[in-house]
Amino acid sequence: MKFFRKSRMMIAAVALMLGVTFVAGCGGEKKEAAADLQGTVTASGSTALLPLLKPAQEEFQKKNAKVTVNISGGGSFTGMNQVAAGAVNIGNSDVNLPADFKDKGLVDHRVAVIPFVFITNPDVTVDNLTQQQYVDVLTGKISNWQEVGGKDQKITLIHRAKSSGSRATIAEVVLKDAAFTDNAVIQDSNGAVRAAVASTPGAIGYVDAPYADNTVKVLAFNGVKYSPEAIIGGQYPVYTYGHMYTKGEPTGPVKAFIDYVMSKDFQESFAEKSGFIPVTKMKK
Repeated sequence: MKFFRKSRMMIAAVALMLGVTFVAGCGGEKKEAAADLQGTVTASGSTALLPLLKPAQEEFQKKNAKVTVNISGGGSFTGMNQVAAGAVNIGNSDVNLPADFKDKGLVDHRVAVIPFVFITNPDVTVDNLTQQQYVDVLTGKISNWQEVGGKDQKITLIHRAKSSGSRATIAEVVLKDAAFTDNAVIQDSNGAVRAAVASTPGAIGYVDAPYADNTVKVLAFNGVKYSPEAIIGGQYPVYTYGHMYTKGEPTGPVKAFIDYVMSKDFQESFAEKSGFIPVTKMKK
């Protein structure tokens, strides 16, 4: 009997050791799998999303040394076209997927709220425009600041090309699809619009809010100054959602990068600091 009891005890001990070894092995495999994440992620499109995605690129590469993330601008529609064609892994956009892209197999990953502001050259004395006044300026009906309470000064409109998601957002939210005037200076990025407005007397334009700095003046919209709280509370309507489109469900480093951008850690630590609003904070 003692022999059998000892045998059973030995078998139990061996089984326990094997179980510990198996669990440790599984943990090792998980760590190894994370460490083995490698490859290149390519993304193009919205320049409005660059202030969000550049910090994400830097932080993600710190955490994943074997992954290279390449991000470029070019405009929202450029990003959607390139990801649909398989030229990049991710198409960054600040517009919803248009009808002619519905059959391209694109998967939407909504990553942030992008606020927009109207900016002018600092010499402009006007501080606020109503929505109708913005419409009249953007369509060319109003061409002098004197017509909206400012000084006698020509208005120079500086904005984006037709491939821009920023332009599409302003057309939808502010113009309600009225046509922009052709009498405008076109720039290829938010940063270029800001620089041109800052250096052109009487100029007005629109940019993603994180691009607005002390070189330009930010106007109120219908008497409401931009703030994240004004967007969340529904008082400030000039915003859109930022999207990262992929062709099919993402895998490997592409999925890992998008997951990181959408993670609570990044959203709360970096998105708000970069001037964006986490999607989770929106009431609708």
